[in-house]
Amino acid sequence: MKLEAILQQRSNNTCELCAADAGLKIYEVLPETGATEEYSILICDTCRSQIEKKAELNAAHWNCLTTSMWSEVPGVQVVSWRMLNRLRDESWAAEQLEMMYLDEERLAWAKASGDHENDASVDLHRDSNGQVLQHGDTVVLTKSLDVKGSTLNAKLGTVVKNIRLVEDNTEQIEGKIEGQTIVILTKYLRKQN
Repeated sequence: MKLEAILQQRSNNTCELCAADAGLKIYEVLPETGATEEYSILICDTCRSQIEKKAELNAAHWNCLTTSMWSEVPGVQVVSWRMLNRLRDESWAAEQLEMMYLDEERLAWAKASGDHENDASVDLHRDSNGQVLQHGDTVVLTKSLDVKGSTLNAKLGTVVKNIRLVEDNTEQIEGKIEGQTIVILTKYLRKQN
């Protein structure tokens, strides 16, 4: 039986955290590796985007942890503990954390990623003034930049239209200057309103 089928059967085709029944995908609970049913859970897009900090943390959504934290599935327990820690400023989450028990091995697994120490902030691309950048925005260079591997020099004040965000690095965007696509550090630009 494939892992996805095992997880679907185990979860009754619902998110193992919030019980949603749409947009379900396998989520490997790192840093453990290997696609096994112990280290993988089935979650919805809403839970995934907030766990991975691609969406703002919605405390009301995570009230579901008051139920999922009691799951017998190790991966669900670990993710529940991590998310309760990220929400520890909410009184209900702090109360649940006090009640929750993880044995030493699971607690070490839960702490290994360091995600529980993070706050509820989202990792976003921000310009030099702290404004949030999005795909398609127009930005202005705040410093003259030499483009590596090219004779191109991008001058202070150059306007870069229709930028693309570099997904795995919040300090970089891609944009075209004089027809050439380059990577630009977000600290050297400001969003044009």
